[in-house]
Amino acid sequence: MALRSSKSHAATGTGQRKPSARPFSSKRELHAGHTVSEFDHEHSRDAERADSGSSSTSKKPSVYNPLVDELDVSARAETLRALPREFTAPPLMEGLLTSVTDFLGPEARPTDIQSLSLKHLFPRPLPGYPSNVNAWGAPTKNKSEYLQCLLASETGSGKSIAYLLPMLQDLKLTELRTDTPRPQNSGCPLNPRALVLAPTHELSRQLSSFAKALLHHIKLRVLCASKSNTPSTPSRNVSSAKMAKEMDELIKGSSAGKVEEKHAAEDHAVDIVVGTPSKILEMVKGRGWDHQVTLEQEPNVWEGEGKRRLSTVGKPEMSLESIEWVVIDEADVLFGQYPDFQADTKSILSSISEARKQPLDFPSVPATPSSPAPLNYPFNLLLSTATIPSALAWHLDSYHPSLIRLASPNLHRLPSTLRTEYVGWTGGNRNVDIEKRLRNVWAQDVPKRRNRKVQFSKVLVFCNKSTRVEELGQYLTEKGIPNVALTSTSETRKWGSNHHLDGFLRKHGHTAKDEKLASEPSLEQSSSSDAPAYTQQPHVMITTSLLSRGLDFAPEIKHVFIVDEPRNMVDFLHRAGRSGRAGELGKVVVFGKTEGRGSNRTKIMRKRVGALLA
Repeated sequence: MALRSSKSHAATGTGQRKPSARPFSSKRELHAGHTVSEFDHEHSRDAERADSGSSSTSKKPSVYNPLVDELDVSARAETLRALPREFTAPPLMEGLLTSVTDFLGPEARPTDIQSLSLKHLFPRPLPGYPSNVNAWGAPTKNKSEYLQCLLASETGSGKSIAYLLPMLQDLKLTELRTDTPRPQNSGCPLNPRALVLAPTHELSRQLSSFAKALLHHIKLRVLCASKSNTPSTPSRNVSSAKMAKEMDELIKGSSAGKVEEKHAAEDHAVDIVVGTPSKILEMVKGRGWDHQVTLEQEPNVWEGEGKRRLSTVGKPEMSLESIEWVVIDEADVLFGQYPDFQADTKSILSSISEARKQPLDFPSVPATPSSPAPLNYPFNLLLSTATIPSALAWHLDSYHPSLIRLASPNLHRLPSTLRTEYVGWTGGNRNVDIEKRLRNVWAQDVPKRRNRKVQFSKVLVFCNKSTRVEELGQYLTEKGIPNVALTSTSETRKWGSNHHLDGFLRKHGHTAKDEKLASEPSLEQSSSSDAPAYTQQPHVMITTSLLSRGLDFAPEIKHVFIVDEPRNMVDFLHRAGRSGRAGELGKVVVFGKTEGRGSNRTKIMRKRVGALLA
């Protein structure tokens, strides 16, 4: 059974592969990375390079890549030759292939990163087929051998499908083996066999919905561990002891309407848990584990006269001893330049190894690419990312030197369907400039023929600071433009669902054409209420980099506004990549100072953005 090639909302562009701008080799080159640099730190170095380049007398001067200081641009990846061009069984199970058909459409074909996954990430053969190679000639692995792999591809290329398919199939094959007993609970309500880690609750929920859509025919259970929908203020006065008891009941899932963390019955064990690193650690170590204080640390916390009560730690809700697969989505965040994320992620991986009776042997001296210290995890480890910052490259070369690298030829490139436009500030109120640009976008949406439907674009606006998000949101509201302003502390993020993103996220299970036809009222419907659609419901979402990672936004997001100078090219790639996804047309509008003092920073940014289009 095969799926024939055609344009699909889940594929990149038309699905046609473009030749790589640089050769890919399976040779592993050493890359001494640097920390991610910001524009102001690079200003003087860019000027020096420009000066030296102009005065050079060599016949063939070297070409400086402005991305090399921030991103790993070395050619290290498996070859793109002889890749599968269709979803077939094998290597996919028949049931999983049917789910792919239902999810992506009967005419879908794999993107480059999905094709690489089909060839290299199915370690076990299907029953009834040769056991030494898979359907595409790649050697299979014994069950005792574990994968360590990096999947790197541009935004909107279907990386989540690329890592979910091999993980789900391997879990199902293990379950079907009669000689593989189901692991016991070990005293914890949850004993999953796979973890998927993501940096935000919004992405965790979307990933869990992807996984569930692929499991309709092979029947595995997925749990999304997300923040509970607890009220921000108590509805009645209760004692602290009773409040603690009620919170424990919420965490255990007894109040189904208020918490997304519903534990399954023992006869329906959970196979996969999706969540943020901090939430997973809370489930493993107990609620409040990170606030626990020992007697040695603070002797006055113990109960007694004149002493306050020691904070209690809840019971662990999840065991890690049966984990066979770990996926780290947005690895450039969880393993990159954010210390808190990195510490939590490493703690989880170490805890799994210890729970599986194979604790890690950490080196006494930090490893380097020139002196690596390989970490051999007793489980399959998949890392997914749209960018490879130098900090991530350094970590991988130091601790995972034999990691399989599967990379798209368009890695660190903007989608070909995404146009870039630069808008200069007028020198007055910047909010006025943004409002004017928004109204110009919607004016261009109105068709010349009055009997056609109006498809008003939705716009995603990125700011650097939460205060800026709130300020711009309030201004647009006062000007009659409803909007959704989201920061990390927004109340709507506590709902325990992604309903605060309704109208902006893609509705999976519907084609892009169906979404477009159903999402907007006709011109006649809009005019009958004496106001266009964008003044009746939010067509603008304002946020920080919080929502720039991994989320699959709807095709109505035709424009991305970047109103604050991005801190680096990693941020720019992720922000711009929320539009022009899966072959849809899009535009990223970059605001900046184009004249006078400070305009040189904008010129440097344009130079670097130009390298993303090369």
